[in-house]
Amino acid sequence: MLYHLFDYIQANFDVPGGGLFRYITFRSAMAILFALVIGIILGRKIINKLQQKQIGEVIRDLGLEGQLQKKGTPTMGGIIILLGILIPVLLFANLTNVYVILMIVSTVWLGLIGFLDDYIKVFKKNKQGLHGRFKIFGQIGLGLIVGLTLYFSDSVVVRESSAVNVPNVRTEITQEENVTEYAANIKSTITTIPFVKENEFDYAWLSPFGGEWGHKTGWMIYVIIIIFIIVAVSNGANLTDGMDGLTSGISIIIGVTLGILAYLSGNIIYADYLNIMYIPNSGELVVFIAAFIGALVGFLWYNSYPAQVFMGDTGSLAIGGIIAVFAIMIRKELLIPVLCGIFFVESLSVVIQVSYFKYTKRKYGVGQRIFKMTPLHHHFQKQGNNGIQAIIQKPIIPIPEAKIVTRFWIIAILLAVISIVTLKVR
Repeated sequence: MLYHLFDYIQANFDVPGGGLFRYITFRSAMAILFALVIGIILGRKIINKLQQKQIGEVIRDLGLEGQLQKKGTPTMGGIIILLGILIPVLLFANLTNVYVILMIVSTVWLGLIGFLDDYIKVFKKNKQGLHGRFKIFGQIGLGLIVGLTLYFSDSVVVRESSAVNVPNVRTEITQEENVTEYAANIKSTITTIPFVKENEFDYAWLSPFGGEWGHKTGWMIYVIIIIFIIVAVSNGANLTDGMDGLTSGISIIIGVTLGILAYLSGNIIYADYLNIMYIPNSGELVVFIAAFIGALVGFLWYNSYPAQVFMGDTGSLAIGGIIAVFAIMIRKELLIPVLCGIFFVESLSVVIQVSYFKYTKRKYGVGQRIFKMTPLHHHFQKQGNNGIQAIIQKPIIPIPEAKIVTRFWIIAILLAVISIVTLKVR
């Protein structure tokens, strides 16, 4: 709103300083500051309100170190994160930008699904919460919205140095910040492959049809893959949310990395220098991710060990969805297994554990475990050789929660560095 207000004032009255709002860097700085202040100040009031309503986390005794101390801690704190994101974005972002609109829709959409899940758990006293199928349907619905919009919107294009055997090419001379080059706006389903020199991949190549039909039907495969990514990352973040500050801290690191990638992809100078795909108008996403980072830092103020509030599914589902949709928009979704490696491994540990348990139970009559407990972070928190028949028993002595979280943060930083390095290592 302020962006549009100052843009109007600058265009009609030429007020000194009004042009600051045209700079993405300035608006991003304001967004992160506002989000941080909102998270800290408004967060305290929301936590007090949750405590008054006795909206506490229901804790099952799973024999984890320090687990029962969390009983009664307010949940549904994801509301703090959502407000910390949406308010600064509405104030400082260009609300006519298709990428920003989709990010707002994604945040609200998954935030509402998570809120409904938490509401059923807390107020309806149903530990299962919203049935899994309804969560999946909601995530699929968002995937359809995002995929169809990105493919059919005329505002969503990428730009290459020259036109190459791709349909719907509009060639033009582009001049931005004293850089003049011939470029082609491409309406395409191409994306970026990390660690590969010729690193562009078109989802249309996966179509069973060749030639023109392959490009015409390729959008269906593109949408299906987008749905899969959103469901996977959203649920991965949800599974990772099991320790104080774990998901919020990791997501901050991921957010910073995505912000760097978005800024480079949305700037024609840096994109040309790094020889990466230039995505017109995607630079505006930096304002959104800045608010995302600020909101998470503000939430971490209260969520760090020992937590005063939990984000619940209200926060975790939204966080995962935001990361997935953001990566898709800047054409870096194939980097997710690296950048979001912890989410990926946490989800994989659950799949492996459940699959192996069912297999051994069917074959031997008794289910066996690979890990002491999943998701993986609980494996390190569980006592080994204590009546639990698991293939992997180490560590025998439980690791304190704060140390597990810190080590996962360090791993997330290493993965973030690797992700940024992929800009040149190919």
